[in-house]
Amino acid sequence: MKISGFSYVRNGFDYGVPFLEAFQSILPACDEFIVAVGDSTDGTREAIEALQSDKIRIIDTVWDDNLRVGGKIFAQQCNIALDAISGDWAFHIQADEVIHENDIMKIRKTVEENDGDKRVEGFILPFLHFWGGYNYIRTSRRVHKHEVRLFRNGIRVQSYGDSMGFRKYHNLEAFHAGTEKGEKLRVKKIDCPIYHYTEVRGPNMKTKKAEAIGKFYDEGNPEAKPKINWEKYGYDRLEIFKGTHPKLMEPKVKGQHWEFTFDPAKAVWRKKDRIMQPIEDILGFKIGEYKNYKLIR
Repeated sequence: MKISGFSYVRNGFDYGVPFLEAFQSILPACDEFIVAVGDSTDGTREAIEALQSDKIRIIDTVWDDNLRVGGKIFAQQCNIALDAISGDWAFHIQADEVIHENDIMKIRKTVEENDGDKRVEGFILPFLHFWGGYNYIRTSRRVHKHEVRLFRNGIRVQSYGDSMGFRKYHNLEAFHAGTEKGEKLRVKKIDCPIYHYTEVRGPNMKTKKAEAIGKFYDEGNPEAKPKINWEKYGYDRLEIFKGTHPKLMEPKVKGQHWEFTFDPAKAVWRKKDRIMQPIEDILGFKIGEYKNYKLIR
């Protein structure tokens, strides 16, 4: 059984994402790692080369600015890497996600144990969403709890939308034409969390990233900039993180150069969320949660 890791990145340093840590975190479980590296100007490609891993293969790409609507460029880049893998299983990691060293081989072992069960098309992993600083995680109903990050190769799986999820397609030509919605994967859950760091950048870097990424959700206006308010952006409920970060992230955690303290009095809730959150806390699940997968019990 062979596991192929895959990802994509462009100007990872400029965007402040821990892409080097992300890629290195899954290498122990992978037999190869394919990364689509966009036309970067900040040394991203050179840094990946400097890792000097014989598992890593870089595919050089040029981002198409015409694919702005809905962040389609991200799914396209993801699929470039996915289409180049050779393994029996595909393991996706995004440039702002890291796996803990205590969990990575547990993940591979679980895949090996289920390799012969053809009912299992993939696996979902839970998420820890770090927010504001490395010592807080966001736990409100506004964040996704699980995502598909592992699936069988060779069953016509593609990333869609803005690369947040994966689906199985009967006809790839129809997928590329936008005429097939795809089928949800049948998955099992692996209780090994994804450490998601996209909202831990410091106020200046966060605003810079939001402005840059926001252009790929706009209908072609390169000057469009989303409105960012550092203190209130996604500021509803945070909890103190009581675990340990992956060792790969320790330099960044220790080097946090800004102060961030969660003040519940300044939290901003959407009206529906303020009503539903305490109910869901009691029930233990999100009412009406959309799941882009079919969980095998």
